[in-house]
Amino acid sequence: MTVQGVLLVKVKERIKIMAVSYKDSGVNIELGNDASKVLYEAAKKTWENRKGKIGEVASPFDDFSGVRVIDVSKLPEGSLMCLGFDGVGTKVEIAERLEKHNTVAYDLFAMVCDDAVIRGGEPAVLGSVLDINSLESGDKSHIELIKQLAFGYINAAKEAGVAVINGEMAELGARVSGFGAFNYNWCAGLLWFAKKERLFTGKEIKVGDQIVALKEKGFRSNGLSLVRKILKDNYSDNWHKKEFNGKNLAELVLEPSKIYSKAICQMNGGFLDEPKAEIHGVAHITGGGIPGKLGRVLKPSGLGARLDNLFKPCELMLHLQKLGGVPDEEAYKTWNMGQGMLVVTPEPEKVIEIVKSFNIEAQIAGEITAEKGIEVISRGFFQKGRKL
Repeated sequence: MTVQGVLLVKVKERIKIMAVSYKDSGVNIELGNDASKVLYEAAKKTWENRKGKIGEVASPFDDFSGVRVIDVSKLPEGSLMCLGFDGVGTKVEIAERLEKHNTVAYDLFAMVCDDAVIRGGEPAVLGSVLDINSLESGDKSHIELIKQLAFGYINAAKEAGVAVINGEMAELGARVSGFGAFNYNWCAGLLWFAKKERLFTGKEIKVGDQIVALKEKGFRSNGLSLVRKILKDNYSDNWHKKEFNGKNLAELVLEPSKIYSKAICQMNGGFLDEPKAEIHGVAHITGGGIPGKLGRVLKPSGLGARLDNLFKPCELMLHLQKLGGVPDEEAYKTWNMGQGMLVVTPEPEKVIEIVKSFNIEAQIAGEITAEKGIEVISRGFFQKGRKL
């Protein structure tokens, strides 16, 4: 045997040949297919929401990996189409702490659908990307948790009046982390349609228009990083096991976002229906709060607003203000402080009547003024009744 042959034999003796699979890297293709089928079946149940409307979904092949198309054959002159994108953000961690995921879709849909209607659009078709760490931990499968997300998919889509066109999911291992064994990020893209003459430009707003507030019971999906910091600083890392006023803290933070888009579309007629109330502008109160979001709506007109009858923030918001020493001005810039949407209208009674039919509380919160700036009469913890 040659010297080269002897060396080759010795090398082979020292090497243990191992069969490595995709599953060993944290990706289980079989479970992934099962999860995709769950999300696809959930998506199919939402297609009825757009039947006979713009954005109706057609699927030539009934397969979770098949083609889905959108019927736009009835688009009249002056039709506009746009895409919007957003995600749930760090509210996902609250669901992870509670191992309760059946309401997270409400937060996802609210972020994109309610952003569409502030432009005068009608939300139609939603697609999402769900990035998870793994579909299993040890011998435990997370398919039941995927089913919770899918359950929320169906219910939130019905409340928003949209169809879900996909159920894209990817296992990314350590690239996705969080609390507990099942971690994920969830983002969505929304296709919406509008008639050019129904778009809100901001210039429709007039002095004397009333501002109707639509009530929000929770935090929606904004300002949660501050919420989690205050709770951790005051209740330890296991704050989700604590209670406030006899209720679990995490359950209160997880309160699902109210979805207002169907109510707003009924007011302005959406894409093709007849308007039922005259509205001049809509502010979706998310990041930036009332000053940021209403300020953006008022900028084109150069007008201002006085808000002296806002809804009271939920008790947990006031409690967190106290615990964290969050001034009222900061709270109104970070959280919705009790109102998820503000509607500018010369017909407040009609607006209130419409939203109540959707089980949404509403009240006249103020009016548009000739003077620039937004005057808020606080209902916060530190300066209740004072002008901010």
